[in-house]
Amino acid sequence: MWWWSPQDADWWVTLVLLLVNAAVIIAAAVTIPRKRRPTTALAWLLTIFLIPYLGFLIFLLFGTNHLSSTRRRKQAEIDRIIRDATKSIDHEVVMPSDPDWIAPLVNLSRELSSIPVVPGNRITLLSSYDRSFTQIAREIDAAEERVHMLYYTLAYDEVTKPVFDALERAVQRGVSVRVLYDHIGSIRYSGYRQMKRRLKEIGCEHRPVLSIWPWQGGLQRIDLRNHRKMVIIDDRTAFMGSQNLIDRRYHQNASGDAERRWKDLFLQVDGPIAAAVNGVFMSDWFGETNEQLVSPDEMRPFREPLVEPSDERERSRYLCQLIPSGPGYEHENNLRIFNQLIYSAKERITIASPYLVPDDSLLYAITTAAQRGVEVTLYVSEVGDQFFAFHAQRSYYESLLEAGVRIRLYRRPYILHSKHLTVDDAVALVGSSNMDMRSFTLNAELMMLVCSEEFVERMREVENGYRQRSHELTLEEWRARPIAGRAFDNIARLTSVLQ
Repeated sequence: MWWWSPQDADWWVTLVLLLVNAAVIIAAAVTIPRKRRPTTALAWLLTIFLIPYLGFLIFLLFGTNHLSSTRRRKQAEIDRIIRDATKSIDHEVVMPSDPDWIAPLVNLSRELSSIPVVPGNRITLLSSYDRSFTQIAREIDAAEERVHMLYYTLAYDEVTKPVFDALERAVQRGVSVRVLYDHIGSIRYSGYRQMKRRLKEIGCEHRPVLSIWPWQGGLQRIDLRNHRKMVIIDDRTAFMGSQNLIDRRYHQNASGDAERRWKDLFLQVDGPIAAAVNGVFMSDWFGETNEQLVSPDEMRPFREPLVEPSDERERSRYLCQLIPSGPGYEHENNLRIFNQLIYSAKERITIASPYLVPDDSLLYAITTAAQRGVEVTLYVSEVGDQFFAFHAQRSYYESLLEAGVRIRLYRRPYILHSKHLTVDDAVALVGSSNMDMRSFTLNAELMMLVCSEEFVERMREVENGYRQRSHELTLEEWRARPIAGRAFDNIARLTSVLQ
């Protein structure tokens, strides 16, 4: 056509690109703020506005912190089964009359996760890293029907070998064994290939959770992870907490100058709550395999009381409630429980968390508690293993110290990896969840609420052990740190809203 020229083509291409760019910006401005924190939404909008096409691609990969609608429907189906099977328990459990804030806390947890509070449980604290594997292997050797296992990091090495050997013996005597392991959480460690080969030799059913390969897990945000750690034997015994199944030196410095060793807390729980832990496992199994193991009959152990032991020392019974959370749920279950607990405190709060990168609501809850006279103590590691999370955490120290929070640094080369919180002399919360944005929105986590003054006393002994191996950080000391460290901390803090 005689009136067409290459310059006209360039003009039309430019116009189309401008229109597409405008459409992307308008669509982002309308849709991104929905159900997101303002800070998170603003960070994503700035990313898309400043680098329109690359920013939009990054948002498509990392901007959705929910699992697929299919997986969420599966989670809702499991929740419905658990709620229907346990609906009469709420009317039978006698809640402590003091303090009066426990009943609302338990009701909130029930509403969020469908899991009721159940009495009649025994708890053994396993603070020795290697000996906990020996105890798990011993219980697996006593299994009669089934063993279920899920770990964020699962590796085969000399320390974990007894557990794998016990799994093999269980399979050989006809016990049903199912194993889940987080794909990214396990694949990056040297024992991964040996672990897969060993599970195949054992002959048990095993699957990666949230596989990064689209043909295994479908298209999803690749950094959504299952951070839970649990083992369940015959619905009578369960293990849960912060400890992975791997040698505790798995994150030692590449230079080898100083070995980093993990300090964890794992629990063995015997009683009806073990069935609840198994319900969480079966929910994860359903999500990965489409095999639904949960039924009302599976929930019967909730209602079956333990046989009273003859040993007086073993007669303690605790009121317990599980709090699963993660991208399969509509609400940030763990964050809501953390906040509710902290605002309920009257006298004392003790927090142990390797990664404390709070959102505004949690930061206000902690600082407000300290400002109204509650004794708040925070145990964190002197040295971290995750660069951005560690420096983002440090950026909050000044605000916490100014509010009156006491910060105690667990001495290197150990990483304090335990995750728990105690409130007054009434309640303890123990499990796998950190207090950071990743654990609130991206990770599947599992915490357990224990309503017992006696159990809180036992947790105080654990906390006293931390105190002996830590030193207190003062506001003056912190303000005197090098400028370069402050810069790293502040930059890392900016990344926390996108984690």
